[in-house]
Amino acid sequence: MTARLIPLKPDDAAERLAARRAILIDIRESDEFARRHARGALSRPLSTLDTQGLGLPDAREVIFTCRSGQRTGAHGERLAGACGPAAFVLEGGLDAWGAAGLPLKIDAKAPLEMMRQVQIGAGLLVLLGVALGLAVSPLFLGIAGFVGAGLTFAGATGFCGMARLLALAPWNRPKAA
Repeated sequence: MTARLIPLKPDDAAERLAARRAILIDIRESDEFARRHARGALSRPLSTLDTQGLGLPDAREVIFTCRSGQRTGAHGERLAGACGPAAFVLEGGLDAWGAAGLPLKIDAKAPLEMMRQVQIGAGLLVLLGVALGLAVSPLFLGIAGFVGAGLTFAGATGFCGMARLLALAPWNRPKAA
């Protein structure tokens, strides 16, 4: 039998968690988790699943979540296989959890998720290149072309130079304790 994820509505998941029958595992990256997550959820980024596993504290049922349910759906078989023949997925993800009025832990001071920072940075550079290309010199259109080439390279290889540069920005550095 193939491992699979069984969908659970947010209220059903909350009941299982309250009864301590289940553990909620958030598979988003740590920067996404730091900004907003379901209260009591454990962070186990999908990118570390193959190297670090789930590292579950006990044998309770596992409910996986992401922001919208897209990531858990796309990796359902892999996630279910990491914890047994059947596991659960939060239907609609964290967005549905919040919409159901269930408790969220939000840290508005945490930096925006890296992907959003890349999208904002790339978008601003393209707009700047096009605006300067139209107003000053067509040579500035090269900025938009460079950003487009960088995004294409990032998509093809999984390496995003802009994300690496943004990770060095002061707002993305861990605060000293």
